[in-house]
Amino acid sequence: MSASQSLVLDGERSEIVKGPVRVGKRSGVSEEKAMAALKDHSEAERRRRERINAHLNTLRGLVPCTEKMDKATLLAEVITQMKQLKKTATEYSKGLTIPMDDDEVKVEPHNEGDGTFSLTASLCCDYSPQLISELRQALKTLPLNIVKAEISTLGGRVKNVFVFTSYKDTNSDNAEACQVLVNSVHQSLTSVLDKVSAAADYTLPNKRRRISFIDSSSSSS
Repeated sequence: MSASQSLVLDGERSEIVKGPVRVGKRSGVSEEKAMAALKDHSEAERRRRERINAHLNTLRGLVPCTEKMDKATLLAEVITQMKQLKKTATEYSKGLTIPMDDDEVKVEPHNEGDGTFSLTASLCCDYSPQLISELRQALKTLPLNIVKAEISTLGGRVKNVFVFTSYKDTNSDNAEACQVLVNSVHQSLTSVLDKVSAAADYTLPNKRRRISFIDSSSSSS
């Protein structure tokens, strides 16, 4: 007497094959329904493998020298390439004036070595109609010359970068006097940021948290 058999899915081959029925267990699903379910599962697995292979082939076309790589080696190479691209993009963007997502006031002092003391200051925040007028009023009170000003916008965000130099009668070797200038610039820009943020909070609640810091280290050119 031959043993009873039922249709099962061979996981390795993804094919429907006949297999023995387990003793003591009864199936409440007819053979036709079981076959239809197994066929659907097999077809879904086939489509999934095709999508994976298509994506892997795309990756092979993007990463050099991957014709003979297996899947694990290919993915490892792609990860390495992505990390390198991210590092390169970060290095190239250092000199660009790009607004960030966080509100920020940053002041960097520079001792030029020729008796001139300079500052690079930046303010990053959401765009506001009164931003320029607030900046103008705050900066004109500073005992510094503005030698350069840049502004960039991106998606409603604004970044302002200013380069200041001290007056001729300022002693750049006086660390205390230079720090006073740094603090003055930082305080003025922070005041502008607070006013702009307060106006934005009134109309747009849950605004992103402000991050503000000051770099008081000096560097020589």
